[in-house]
Amino acid sequence: MKQTVHFGAGNIGRGFIGALFSQSGYHVTFVDIADEIIQKINEEKSYQVQLATEQKESVTIEHVSGLNNIKQEEEVVAAIQNATYLTTAIGPNILPRIAPLIARGISERVSVTNEKLYIIACENQIGATDILKKHIFEHLDEETKGEIEGSVYFFNSAVDRIVPIQDQDSLDVLVEPYYEWVVETTETIPTVEGMKIVEDLAPFIERKLFTVNTGHAVIAYLGYLEGKETIDQTLSDEKMANQVRETLKETGAYLVKAYGLNEADHLNYINKNIERFKNSYLNDGVTRVGRAPIRKLGPEDRLIRPATQAQKAGLSYTNLAKAIAAALLFDHPQDEEAVKIQEMINEYGPAYVLKTISKLDEDSDLTKEVVRQYHELKK
Repeated sequence: MKQTVHFGAGNIGRGFIGALFSQSGYHVTFVDIADEIIQKINEEKSYQVQLATEQKESVTIEHVSGLNNIKQEEEVVAAIQNATYLTTAIGPNILPRIAPLIARGISERVSVTNEKLYIIACENQIGATDILKKHIFEHLDEETKGEIEGSVYFFNSAVDRIVPIQDQDSLDVLVEPYYEWVVETTETIPTVEGMKIVEDLAPFIERKLFTVNTGHAVIAYLGYLEGKETIDQTLSDEKMANQVRETLKETGAYLVKAYGLNEADHLNYINKNIERFKNSYLNDGVTRVGRAPIRKLGPEDRLIRPATQAQKAGLSYTNLAKAIAAALLFDHPQDEEAVKIQEMINEYGPAYVLKTISKLDEDSDLTKEVVRQYHELKK
């Protein structure tokens, strides 16, 4: 049976990428440090992926096993030697941590076979596979780097599927019906159900990040300020829905200008995604979607990059500035990053946070607009 190794046995791994591989006739080896999940996968050997619809259709995912990448390094290396694909859905910040083990697996693999291995990081991060490749190469000698040429391939990708927080006592995963997995390559590669191949990923990943991820974050941060508990509750307020739409029109104006997208088609894409977010069966919490605000306020992430690009292009960024200001006011006490931001604001002010985390000049018009809206929202 064809083999794939997937780092990350969480909800996205099981409910999206791993599920697609299983449905495509692959045995999926999930690699994770979460002992309890790995044990359950090995004991139960299957789980259900349920769609968040009224009918609650479900599909059984089989041909799965699990390995702990700290306790079972040798077994992970062996699995990498036999795999056709190696994928991740583990969080971009974790990629450097798994790179040494993957590098070891690749080194031992190329010494015994020249069969092709395709590596794809399925993360909410522009160029995530490039980032992973860089960290892997830091742990390879020059000889191995030469040997993998033509046998180990690294492809960037864009992934899109909403998977809310789940019951941690079960392997079963609730997911939205819609998904998109786009992979950038000009190679002919083994078929995986649901994988879309494109030659240029940039329009797809930026369209997704600055519509789906930006939109989700805007809803979460504004909803949190309004005391809403879930994403769909927030959007049931038409004023909120319109605010989200106006924000995404700003990111859309940048995307249309940068990539020549059709303006009417992109507006339809915006509206389609707002409808996705309204799915009450997902019951998706604003604190889940808004979590890790330091990462979300990064210079290349969903709020700051479209705002800075809009500013450079002479386009409007007022609504994006409001969303950034709302992110600065996300003070959820159970979120370590939110707590850290509040401590920074209390000591140095919001402009300092934008300079330190978002790499924005304190004297820039964007910073001034965010700070102005921060004080307005705080009232």
